Amino acid sequence: MSNKQGTKSRILDAAERLFAERGFADTSLRLITSKAEVNLASVNYHFGSKKELIQAVLARYLDQFMPACEQALAELDGQSELSVSAIFESLVQPLLSLDQLRHRGSTIFLQLLGRGYIESQGHLRWFVTTHYGRPLELIVKLIHQVDKDIDDAELFWRLHFTLGTMVFTMASLEALNDIAQADFDQHNNVESVIKRLIPYVAAGVVAPAPHLSRTQIKEVS
Repeated sequence: MSNKQGTKSRILDAAERLFAERGFADTSLRLITSKAEVNLASVNYHFGSKKELIQAVLARYLDQFMPACEQALAELDGQSELSVSAIFESLVQPLLSLDQLRHRGSTIFLQLLGRGYIESQGHLRWFVTTHYGRPLELIVKLIHQVDKDIDDAELFWRLHFTLGTMVFTMASLEALNDIAQADFDQHNNVESVIKRLIPYVAAGVVAPAPHLSRTQIKEVS
């Protein structure tokens, strides 16, 4: 590995750990350079800005995860007996494969993704939809095949409720597993927890829509 590549990897590794633990807003470039043992000029040289560094950290996961998702989802397209559970289940192996990329990769990836939404990192939404939009479009298309009555606005909310549930569960996984073991003598791993989660979120996606008046929508917007 060249010195330049080694420096870039150290910056990415340090940024990833800090972003996952502290969030994007509370992680300064100075803290990242201190952890990576590089100077600020190295960050500017390799990434240009903090926003581009955040995108590069996510890209290490997205470059593997999104193509695998697209392939899995494309195999479902047009199936006559399709369910939302099947759609979500097709994403399990692409997600778990991130553990081979990095230790606890699936958990870290969801934590980083969640941080992006919690902290209103609008540039990340642009980055993901611009560079990895096809799998997201396929998810929406397939859910519409299952439930033709759900409109795009309602589906937007439900997919984000799904993401929020997954992010919370994965971020709290160690504590939840300790409770399940102590109280119920259960020994769960990441895959078993995700498979417990899928029927729950799948049912929520296709649940009857609430009846909201124009005034209620305006008040909560």
